[in-house]
Amino acid sequence: MLEETAVAVRRASDPAAVVLVCLDFGDDGYEESIVEITRLAESAGAKRNKVVQGRRQRPDARLYAGSGKVAEIGLAADELNAATVIFNHSLAPGQQRNLEKELGRKVLDRTELILRIFAQRARTNEGKLQVELAQLEHLSTRLVRGWTHLERQRGGLGKTGGPGEKQIELDRRYIARRVAVLKGKLHELQKQRVIRRRARARRDVFSVSLVGYTNAGKSTLFNALTHPSAGAYVADKLFATLDTTTRKVWVEGAGQVVVADTVGFIRDLPHGLVAAFRATLEETVRADLLLHVVDSASDTRAREAEDVNKVLAEIHADGIPQLPVWNKIDISGLQPAVGRDEYGRISRVLVSAHTGAGLAGLRGAIAEAAQLSKQPGHSQNHSAELSI
Repeated sequence: MLEETAVAVRRASDPAAVVLVCLDFGDDGYEESIVEITRLAESAGAKRNKVVQGRRQRPDARLYAGSGKVAEIGLAADELNAATVIFNHSLAPGQQRNLEKELGRKVLDRTELILRIFAQRARTNEGKLQVELAQLEHLSTRLVRGWTHLERQRGGLGKTGGPGEKQIELDRRYIARRVAVLKGKLHELQKQRVIRRRARARRDVFSVSLVGYTNAGKSTLFNALTHPSAGAYVADKLFATLDTTTRKVWVEGAGQVVVADTVGFIRDLPHGLVAAFRATLEETVRADLLLHVVDSASDTRAREAEDVNKVLAEIHADGIPQLPVWNKIDISGLQPAVGRDEYGRISRVLVSAHTGAGLAGLRGAIAEAAQLSKQPGHSQNHSAELSI
């Protein structure tokens, strides 16, 4: 009876309505995390949402939020007629299963939500391969004996063959084989990228990669720097761009420059995604200069920049010369400017990719970095220059 009721609830629920669960464990940036998970849900297609908050010292072992809070979540889901409950946290497989049984609805954690957004955004063959790899590796930790098809299969001929493999074992083996295939295909694409990079190196072409927090305006800046027809997808949503786009552009004082637009970073970016996208992110690792695009209109820009630098360190790109580029000055009210350090070198540029203000100064900074890179022993990194 309870199962029939749960099925009826799911059928009647609105797939575009979600309940967002944000628990405060005393970490910094709690309020900002609520805004971010709301934007993530909207980027995934949620039209209506209700946020359930709470404070705990530690997660509940069985339900993460505790039975009383789960009852509150259930009431909120009923009120909103929501089909999905999203936790702004990482759930253990057992916690996720228990929550779905209690709530009678689909339950996602933060990692799975980001994976779904990535699956929606991937456009190139490589991007789709990387997302599938991350999804399968995440799924492999959540295979449980929770469905009828996971009952032990009988092997041999007829009814006399004895017990065979469990379906869960077959699922695991299928996932392992598919993961191996995907890694092989990505390795081939990686080798092709290495060949292209070597060709650029022989031609002594300066390479620039745009990095930054998601929705900082990297793709808009990429199009403005290269050409509006460069084709980088632009939208006011998180993770609008997943696939690396590379274009050549002529910069006065630097000559031919290769500019790459990469996937945006985010707070607590799942490690599985970083691993799956490691091949693509190698464009960042091998760059001569990183343009760290910062949303100057964001009140949390310092923390966002710190989160980006954490991921850069994880992929071993933290030693690459980095130039902070404060974008969206048309929103923040700042003026286009070029900051210099105590040595007289450009250490920060303020621009508006939307209006084009300050782009001349940015091109000048790229030219200066290209010239500086030719000097022996250069390794200057300006990643700490974040304040005005």
